[in-house]
Amino acid sequence: MQTDALNEFAFEDSDQQPRVYGHNGAVIVELHGEVDLLACQRIAPLLDPITGGTAATVVIDLTHTTFFDCSGLGLLVRARRRTKARDARFSVVCTHPLTLRILRLTGLTPLLLPVSTLKEALQQK
Repeated sequence: MQTDALNEFAFEDSDQQPRVYGHNGAVIVELHGEVDLLACQRIAPLLDPITGGTAATVVIDLTHTTFFDCSGLGLLVRARRRTKARDARFSVVCTHPLTLRILRLTGLTPLLLPVSTLKEALQQK
């Protein structure tokens, strides 16, 4: 996805706008700030072409998130499903204790397999 296409999905708070970039055949999507229902409505149209695209690996980086609710869980599950449907790798980077707790309590940790660093996510097979 080209950076110019991101302008269509402008965020009121530019600090919360996702950062999308490529690295060795992977597409990394850094989410920032609060990932709630409103943010997910803005992020989903950005993620769909990425998760349905041609990247060998899609990484969702939650390192810079400050809040993550059940809407975000739905976003991650959808992104994983779309990525895996085309036999690509999917990874989530997460270190926030509350977000990790939500993943654990909902039983999604075994499905999403969060890792602590971007380097670890890019090395996963």
